Amino acid sequence: MIARTWHGVTTVAKADEYLRLMHTVAVPDYQAIAGNRGVYVMRRIEGETAHFLLLTLWDSEDAIRQFAGEDIEKAKYYDFDPDYLLELEPTVTHYEVFASPYGG
Repeated sequence: MIARTWHGVTTVAKADEYLRLMHTVAVPDYQAIAGNRGVYVMRRIEGETAHFLLLTLWDSEDAIRQFAGEDIEKAKYYDFDPDYLLELEPTVTHYEVFASPYGG
């Protein structure tokens, strides 16, 4: 299994609306891909900014390509992202998963 992490930052004023968009647009998009094994959306408020961390789990790099395109290191953004994010970070990070509390 492969874990993919993405990080983004919004202002606190836009954080709740961005979270809503993540739940209604991004999460279903991830979940629609065969080989996606989970989507976790995390948020941390720090002063006047809100950090979002998405952790997605995948069966393989091929499954990630179905979602992200050929360059799996490149971050995928939605049309609404520039209206919320303070920066469009260019890349994501991948990790091999060797154990989880759910087995595997």
